[in-house]
Amino acid sequence: MATTESPRARASIIIRIAPKDITKALIEPDRLTQFWLASSSAPLAAGAKVHWKFMVPGAEVDTTATRLIPGRKIDWQWSDGTDVDIDLEEVDGGTAVTIVSSGFRGSRDEVVEHALTATEGFAFVLAALKDMLESGKASNIVRDKARLIELRR
Repeated sequence: MATTESPRARASIIIRIAPKDITKALIEPDRLTQFWLASSSAPLAAGAKVHWKFMVPGAEVDTTATRLIPGRKIDWQWSDGTDVDIDLEEVDGGTAVTIVSSGFRGSRDEVVEHALTATEGFAFVLAALKDMLESGKASNIVRDKARLIELRR
């Protein structure tokens, strides 16, 4: 049976780090800029608007945390109305991190393309986060993907 629900982006991974440390990495500017962002105007805090610049030149967005439960849940809305929900669940001595993004706008084809692009992007972000937290050093996973996007524009 077909559904009329809009496509959602979804990516998940196990990171062998405590949920509270993953929360810090996803809300603190000094951590976010090690693996994902070029800059963040402030830490994420429930109800506060934060400006994020991504590693792709010209890509930036205002981000407002809608729910923040350290070690369990981080939800925000981007200025384009897209929602991002992150669930953290302790498993196998680590944390299952699941990101779901929804609320894409446009024609059916555009919405599908946005969801696919977001899924790919969040998969890279999670891989970079895992690498940074488990190895103690940042990789160039997101930076290299951003460079590829820039070259193909």
